[in-house]
Amino acid sequence: MRHILRLKHMSIRTEKAYVPWAKCFILSHHKRHLADMSAPDIRAFLTHLAVEGQVTTSTRKVALQALIFLYRHVRKQPLPASGEIAHARQSRRVPVVFAR
Repeated sequence: MRHILRLKHMSIRTEKAYVPWAKCFILSHHKRHLADMSAPDIRAFLTHLAVEGQVTTSTRKVALQALIFLYRHVRKQPLPASGEIAHARQSRRVPVVFAR
């Protein structure tokens, strides 16, 4: 994955963000091959991040983008049933109004 990121002239920060998420995804599924994993496995990983990992929405988006890059550019195949994977939504913040 590092090799392909560098061939595509991606930022070193992108590499430092994507590689650990891809590694975490593979290790969380007991080193199963990517071809054997499907949309429920990806959904379970992202759900685990949200519930047990308690990561923010933007972190889950980075993890999902890392998986998309992994499948699309490294494995040269589309993400399995990417339509079934729900993207994380950022919460709408209500503006705080200060009064005297």
